[in-house]
Amino acid sequence: MRTTLDFSPLFRSSIGFDRLFELLESATEGEAFDSWPPYDITKSGEDDYRIAMAVAGFTPDQLTITHQPNLLVISGSRPEEQDREYLYRGITGRSFTRRFELADHVRVKGASLENGLLTIDLVRELPEEMKPRRVEIRRASPEPRQIEAPKHAA
Repeated sequence: MRTTLDFSPLFRSSIGFDRLFELLESATEGEAFDSWPPYDITKSGEDDYRIAMAVAGFTPDQLTITHQPNLLVISGSRPEEQDREYLYRGITGRSFTRRFELADHVRVKGASLENGLLTIDLVRELPEEMKPRRVEIRRASPEPRQIEAPKHAA
């Protein structure tokens, strides 16, 4: 039994969250999830993230990392070895594509491959105009008050 969530009440009172609602709706659709290659996502600071992916047997030339707005795509492709006959193959070398949805203003800082572990560092950088800023409150200039009634000449 699958239940579908209705996000329409949120549309009535929220502006600019269309992308978030689309992500939530697609997550509830229950598409098949492939767990290979295994990976970890860690947060190492306020705005710093890291994806570590186990890609044993792949070389840097066989891996591709593509950063598009709000999307990170990691793919690997290894040519099949025709001259070997495997009695047992426990180390998979199949091609893969893994997609990660990224929040606004998240960019790839760098990537490295060491000991079969692909590490991708990400950072969220808010533009200056989006950072919180203090707004000065001006004091209203008081209108001059008249203390005494004007004297009229008789």
